[in-house]
Amino acid sequence: MKNLEKTGTYIGPANNKMIEKNEYKPLADRLRPVNMDEIVGQQHLVGIGKVLRKAVENDCLQSFILWGPPGTGKTTIAQVAANLSKCNFVEFSAVTSGIKEVKEVMKSAEDQLSLFRRKTVLFVDEIHRFNKSQQDAFLPYIEKGTIIFIGATTENPSFELNSALLSRCQIYTLNPLSEEEIRTILHNAISNSERGLADLQVVLSSEAEDYISTLCGGDARSALNTLELAANLAATTTIHSGPYLITREHAEQALQRKTTNYDKSGEEHYNIISALHKSMRGSDPDAALYWFARMIQGGEDPLYIGRRLVRFASEDIGNAAPNALAVTIAACEAYERLGHPEGELALAQAVIYLACSPKSNAIYKAYNDVMDFIKNTRDFPVPKHIRNAPTQLMKNLDYGTGYKYAHDYPDHYVYQEYLPEDIKEMKWYNPDGQGYEKEIMKRLEFWKSKQTEDSKS
Repeated sequence: MKNLEKTGTYIGPANNKMIEKNEYKPLADRLRPVNMDEIVGQQHLVGIGKVLRKAVENDCLQSFILWGPPGTGKTTIAQVAANLSKCNFVEFSAVTSGIKEVKEVMKSAEDQLSLFRRKTVLFVDEIHRFNKSQQDAFLPYIEKGTIIFIGATTENPSFELNSALLSRCQIYTLNPLSEEEIRTILHNAISNSERGLADLQVVLSSEAEDYISTLCGGDARSALNTLELAANLAATTTIHSGPYLITREHAEQALQRKTTNYDKSGEEHYNIISALHKSMRGSDPDAALYWFARMIQGGEDPLYIGRRLVRFASEDIGNAAPNALAVTIAACEAYERLGHPEGELALAQAVIYLACSPKSNAIYKAYNDVMDFIKNTRDFPVPKHIRNAPTQLMKNLDYGTGYKYAHDYPDHYVYQEYLPEDIKEMKWYNPDGQGYEKEIMKRLEFWKSKQTEDSKS
């Protein structure tokens, strides 16, 4: 078995070639495309005849925002676009930079433009990390044409970026790379003799390729980092000389866990909770369970999910299955008692129960309708016969006079008005006959018939 020296050096696994640590670049950086043709994926933007490629080739590049998940090519596209347009390229991260750095870059960009007639492409990674006032600092320079601004973000620009900045930039959406695109990148890395792993004499097994391409989550950087570490593991755990076979076991050790495209405060959080809600509403227990598990796997707070389930039980099921609310609350309490991971099974039970329950939004509509009615009408007085009369003065004012106690009558029902006179004909709750609401409809019809009888007598 080979031994790696524990010094400030990197040792190539197959040939023990010594490379100074400060010269070493990760595989993902070495393989970064240098032209449009080398870019894998995002062909809706950089393919022949597509919008971004045409803008670069025709030297009419304008400010734009690249929005997409990690490892999908945002930095690469920005660099290639700048290089091909022969502009000065400046890159910095919103994580580590502030207004001071922005002003310095703008001064340099102005000098480049006035002295050399050369525009500057300013690439700001993680642009959503800048607050609104910091984002405003770019506006006059974009407006004057001093810079071509390129921002990159993993967050929805509609939520995270100034409307003023958005109005001055085209938004380009990048998609997660497909498994086939990841496979292409892995093959390129293995075969590339100048920037890849060809000189390291490694062979990628089909099982390892399947594992990496499936579990890297469409993230090219994650795939290449995993491949590079797996190659080192293959070489350092093999006695014979190369070629060295990268097995699935090497890939599993390198990746440790799958790349999850989920941010508890980001757009994907809202996308997936929406998918969960709509899957339950659509009575698809398998889809609902999938989205629930995706949130749990992504590190979401299970009690947040529980709160959404409680809301769903009332909004989308209501009286069609009254027990749904009790089941859901019990699941939340079970999680609070058991914690992670045992308690999550109770929430999964609730998800499936809700998905399989009869659905009705009658309560949801009734509540919203009555709230709208109250907001848009005056406050009507409570009818005197159903007012409380704890004092003699109130009794003298006829509070409670004429009230009929329902339990004193057959079937515990007697007709009398409970709404104010001016709105006594209003009707908000209309059960639609799903599940237990069939029984409710029967009761309402029965009481209506009794009302007719009472009114005649």
